[in-house]
Amino acid sequence: MSEPNVPQDVSERPSPGAQRDGDVRLVETIRKREQRRLRAEREKVRSVWFGFGMFGMVGWSVMIPTVAGVALGCWLDRAYPARWSWCLMMLAVGLCLGCVLAMNWVRREGRIEDE
Repeated sequence: MSEPNVPQDVSERPSPGAQRDGDVRLVETIRKREQRRLRAEREKVRSVWFGFGMFGMVGWSVMIPTVAGVALGCWLDRAYPARWSWCLMMLAVGLCLGCVLAMNWVRREGRIEDE
């Protein structure tokens, strides 16, 4: 009689290459976590001011394109009057652009910390 948890068919067993790939990924994940932990122990604890600085940087990266969009929209309203408001459209465009810029900046900072 065969054991219930052991696959009987050879096709059900993982290939040796697949097992090694999984092992390599596991070792790489463990190595990255250990490096991150050691770096955190070496570096000083970040102060509240670092958090305020990052908050301010994200805020400015959203605010500048938004205000620029409003300014461009007001100029377009005066130069090219239309049924719709250029100012509101450019406000939305500037806000979306600012959010994308802020998201990319935060992602980049996160990647730098993970390395």
